[in-house]
Amino acid sequence: MAVALYRRYRPESFDELIGQSQVTDPLRAALRQNRVNHAYLFSGPRGCGKTTSARILARCLNCAEGPTDTPCGKCDSCLELSRDGSGSLDVVEIDAASHNGVDDARELRERAGFAPARDRYKIFILDEAHMVTQQGFNALLKIVEEPPEHVKFIFATTEPEKVIGTIRSRTHHYPFRLVPPAVMLDYVTELCVQEKVTIEDGVLPLVIRAGGGSVRDTLSLLDQIIAGSDDSTVTRERTNNLLGYTPSELLDETLDAIGRGEAAHAFAAIDRVVQTGNDPRRFVEDVLERLRDFIIIDATGDGAVAVLRGIPADEITRMNGLAALYGAAALSRAADIVNAALSGMTGTTPPRIHLELMVARLLTELPDRNISQSTPVVNAAPAARAAAVTAPDVIAAAAAVYPPVAAVVAPVVTPATVTQPVASTVEPGTLAEILEVWPAILEDLESSKGSWVVVNSARPALLEGDVLTLEFSEQMWVDRFKENPTSGGAVFEDLREAIQGALGVRLRFVPRFGVTAGLSSTPPAKTFTPIAVETPAPATETPTEIPDDDAPTTKMAPIEVPEAAAPAPAASISVAAESAAPESAERRGESVIREMLGATLIANIDDAATPHARSASAADNPAIFDIETTPREGDE
Repeated sequence: MAVALYRRYRPESFDELIGQSQVTDPLRAALRQNRVNHAYLFSGPRGCGKTTSARILARCLNCAEGPTDTPCGKCDSCLELSRDGSGSLDVVEIDAASHNGVDDARELRERAGFAPARDRYKIFILDEAHMVTQQGFNALLKIVEEPPEHVKFIFATTEPEKVIGTIRSRTHHYPFRLVPPAVMLDYVTELCVQEKVTIEDGVLPLVIRAGGGSVRDTLSLLDQIIAGSDDSTVTRERTNNLLGYTPSELLDETLDAIGRGEAAHAFAAIDRVVQTGNDPRRFVEDVLERLRDFIIIDATGDGAVAVLRGIPADEITRMNGLAALYGAAALSRAADIVNAALSGMTGTTPPRIHLELMVARLLTELPDRNISQSTPVVNAAPAARAAAVTAPDVIAAAAAVYPPVAAVVAPVVTPATVTQPVASTVEPGTLAEILEVWPAILEDLESSKGSWVVVNSARPALLEGDVLTLEFSEQMWVDRFKENPTSGGAVFEDLREAIQGALGVRLRFVPRFGVTAGLSSTPPAKTFTPIAVETPAPATETPTEIPDDDAPTTKMAPIEVPEAAAPAPAASISVAAESAAPESAERRGESVIREMLGATLIANIDDAATPHARSASAADNPAIFDIETTPREGDE
């Protein structure tokens, strides 16, 4: 039966120990000067050489030619403590994980009182020393503090902070570290030569990455790969399948599609990742690792070969092209997005969803990349579909959405491909001008959340002089708009200041319940100017019936959109004709309203609960909601 690689190649001297010069150099100097302490504490990650160093130190202390920093390897003590030796009676290794109580500490203390059987020192190596209980450490405290001259203690642990301070203060502490990839690569390459195994390019970096700097973990994985290979040849494909890494070709294909903005190819590659059984989280880790390689290549150029050791030359060339495709800014932003997605892959959300959303963010949020003019950047289908939508189509769709009671045509949204700003042809002092700056007014009101919530549900409907009629989507927003709180600013005052800051005019308001919802805060691109059709009657609205307090019903003046060099549509003419009611009917409607509301025409929004608003003049209180009308001939 074959012996594991990490056992066959366990170091037998400090010269053979790799990557721990910060420990081996001071220890060898102490051995040469015969200044060895009575207790040592070796700490560090697993598989980095703590127990091996303790055995080497024991060989150096008990060597027939010692104490020496280089064991002879010929005496009985050196042979017994070699990798093939049976062990020495004077070197006792104790698993502290299973011998961590007071009774075990008491037994060790009793054994320490006996002299060595043959060698110079009796050495106790306590592995996993952090597992010893506090009572056990307290029982060892006296013997560790003042041991017999022939006793040495070596504590090995991965968690030195769990060793009580009274023990740590009586030892020399040497921290071990993970072995750097470059040192590990040279070591495993030499080991493969000794094992007479053929390794394909790119295999060893994968093994070293999976080992994470631990020599024992790396050699265990390499042993497993060699054992599962045919004809002593280790292939990269089998290594990827065994370790669960994403093949470099699939990684580069995915990142190339993202870099060129080809969403269809990018999501197809993601689907292939999932369908082949790869772990989405491991794939995201591989993508982040790949982006790190691209950043190094972009920053160092030809010097990246010295940093990215073990990667084949053809793969380096391929990564050079991808790094140039992205650029430094896009690579940095992509790394941030991928890292955020990797951190968010927790909870019950399927990892595939996180992965696909990450790809969507990469496709939309990366800055401009260095894509040649001959290479398609994005799929042309969405742009073609957007270009096929003409202005009449948008107008017809808007007419289907909004009821005919309020004949309002929304501004046409131009396709997103238009990048040049369009000069505004809106006439100043009109409703169209207010509609144009309305999104900016909403943004200005965002500093006052209460006012923004109310005004965001409104839509400017009519402008007569300095009176702006606002339609609200709910009656409660009308009531909120008219409130004048004793503390804090009123909503209509905040809106008046915002409009004055945007247009330089000071307006009064008529709020009412309407059939349309509030405008979005995103300003639409305008291709024409809505023009209001003036009605013969001076009144702002002609009620068709007596409105009640809960659901006022009004008929709005239509806004007709003329077509250039063409006669007005018949439908628009009929709507305008219908709205132009006889003067006598309007007078009867006004008379009814005046009789109900005390001879003052209220714009369907005020009631008897607000007498103070009607008594104030427009000059004294510009925020009044009732508007005094001019008596006309024939009024009752």
